[in-house]
Amino acid sequence: MTETPSATLRVECLARRHDVTARSSRVIPEETPIAFTYGGSTHAVMMATPADLEDFAVGFAITEGLIDAPEDAGEVEIVTSDAGIELRTWLGGGRQDAYAARKRSMAGPTGCGLCGIESLEAATRALPTLDNALTVDAEGLIAAMDRLPGAQKINQETRAVHAAAFWSPASNTLIVREDVGRHNALDKLAGALARQGLAASQGVVLMTSRVSVELVQKAARIGAPIIAAVSAPTALAVRSAEKCGMTLVAVMRGRDFEIFTHPGRIVEQVSAHVA
Repeated sequence: MTETPSATLRVECLARRHDVTARSSRVIPEETPIAFTYGGSTHAVMMATPADLEDFAVGFAITEGLIDAPEDAGEVEIVTSDAGIELRTWLGGGRQDAYAARKRSMAGPTGCGLCGIESLEAATRALPTLDNALTVDAEGLIAAMDRLPGAQKINQETRAVHAAAFWSPASNTLIVREDVGRHNALDKLAGALARQGLAASQGVVLMTSRVSVELVQKAARIGAPIIAAVSAPTALAVRSAEKCGMTLVAVMRGRDFEIFTHPGRIVEQVSAHVA
């Protein structure tokens, strides 16, 4: 057994600046294989940043539909070896038997969001209906996104990782998790909220990436009524958000953003069409 690797590593490099090449160094994010095992069976292997691993284990199980509550995950054992990291979990509440009946194993690339799916139908699985009446002030949403870069500790060092954050309009708190994969970052955030007993239904999920359908699926799974991101969504993400009742805000740049679905949750918005 070896120590859990650091989330970042400083490496030597040659840097060309102003037509001059010289020796330099840069802090980069670590990337390591992380295996999720349930009852001794490997479910998935993800390439991810080795940080907030307990949150990752619980959040992944929740967003993949293996459990509904953090207590169903049981205790998470972190086992580190030269080959990578294994997150060992024994599902409780009868979940282990149900999992054994549909056991599968797969390996996923960085940020893979469709882990262990068994059919094409599973890729577009039914999502819970989000009929939450939460509304947020546009100015507050803009301010929350503006705070996000300053809260990204790993990205401040590396400029190479994604972040998923939860903003609570009521308390104005911002909870942030980072990873080289945007889906991994959201899984870690889901785990953090579950372990802290916070309801995703009472706030907004913020992403520093584009919005793909997997992010909508994961956010819907934890009950988040609003997802906002700095980049554009995919067409399937928009259709999925519309169908499940999620407000999808994207292309947030400074004070500008675009609302693609269920705009009623964002108040004081500009209603005039802008080409």
